[in-house]
Amino acid sequence: MAREDTDTDTETRTAPAPQRPAPTEQQPAAAPPAVRTWAMRLMPLAVVLAALNLRPAITSLGALLEEVRDGLGMSGSVAGLLTSVPPLCFALFGVMAPRLARRFGPPAVVCAGMAAIATGLLVRPFTGATPAFLLFSALALMGIAVSNVLMPVIVKRWFPDRVGTMTGLYSMALAVGTSAAAAVTVPLTRALGDDWRFGLLVWAALGVAAVLPWLLFVRERQEQAAPAHTAGAPAAKLSMVRSPTAWALAVFFGLQATGAYITMGWMAQIFRDAGVAAGTAGILLAVTMAMGIPLAFVIPRVATRLPRQGPVVVVLGTCGLIGYAGLYLWPVGGAWLWAVLLGVSNCAFPLALTMIGMRARTGPGVASLSAFAQSTGYLISIPGPLLVGVLYQHSGGWGLPIALMAALMVPQMAAGILAGKNRVIEDEAAARA
Repeated sequence: MAREDTDTDTETRTAPAPQRPAPTEQQPAAAPPAVRTWAMRLMPLAVVLAALNLRPAITSLGALLEEVRDGLGMSGSVAGLLTSVPPLCFALFGVMAPRLARRFGPPAVVCAGMAAIATGLLVRPFTGATPAFLLFSALALMGIAVSNVLMPVIVKRWFPDRVGTMTGLYSMALAVGTSAAAAVTVPLTRALGDDWRFGLLVWAALGVAAVLPWLLFVRERQEQAAPAHTAGAPAAKLSMVRSPTAWALAVFFGLQATGAYITMGWMAQIFRDAGVAAGTAGILLAVTMAMGIPLAFVIPRVATRLPRQGPVVVVLGTCGLIGYAGLYLWPVGGAWLWAVLLGVSNCAFPLALTMIGMRARTGPGVASLSAFAQSTGYLISIPGPLLVGVLYQHSGGWGLPIALMAALMVPQMAAGILAGKNRVIEDEAAARA
């Protein structure tokens, strides 16, 4: 496979080679070549299995929410809260990931995250009470949150010359897991005796399968010492709050997540209210989600070959603007085209993950940037779907909500252009010092 040169790779190669310190307890020696060989062969499988687990806990529940509500006697307000919990948990628990990674190593934390997902999905269907169901859902979401943050770190650490390829691979696996859980949970439930508990339980098997390869990597530790070219600004002490790049990435991540959650929550209803049959509206939403499967692999590879990612941001944003305009002006006649265009626009997610890996030079730097961008971004995304619902309810139509969705694309593109500039957070910290 041809080497993918990124801007961070180029800067690293041109910098003076740092002296490698002797191994200490804080900085373990590199693994023996034999271990590294089998590890490099197994790590892509571990990454794919982890990525497959990062959304089924959410989308499988969405497919069976009505049955879960009836089975647990859950009120409508609690059910509404349950649908808002994922981004909140991603924001709250994601900030823990860098500290845990520095202490135990990223592979060990991801392994624990997979175990938390498996445990949460195994237990929550059989709790029999809403509070316990929420508690074990939060346990699974905690595992997803820390794994979300650390996947770019794993890619940067293990595949520094293939950031685009590996980011595309796990983004594609994430999209497959998202779509599969949404599409097959209901048929699986019917095949398993029409019991929603078993329909949710089956996705725990993915978590169990993901734990096994990661167990082999728990002794792998992230290198703690920063390279000499960070100019005395160790990645562990980088201030994300003072970094323009970190803020640009956080805003871009948050606005693309807002668009994705609005699409997942409301697009089918928009088509149905326009006169599209319910079954067709569901298929249109599936088409939108499925666009992320091939493009999640392609876009990161393209992005890492460009010195700046702004052009990709603009293309994706333009697709979104055209798609929203079509939804407003001609929702039925052009429904399939708008579904495809909005699916392309939603592929800003793998682009954001790719830029996280490119905007930091060191593993700890990627961990800090990933935690800040994703946690802050998910906080930004929380009000969007709720605001769309309020506008829809009070305006009696989709004109204002669609206008809001289109308007959010403008700051998303602006933030993405800034985040896509050819720079790294370590250099920003050195310039401030």
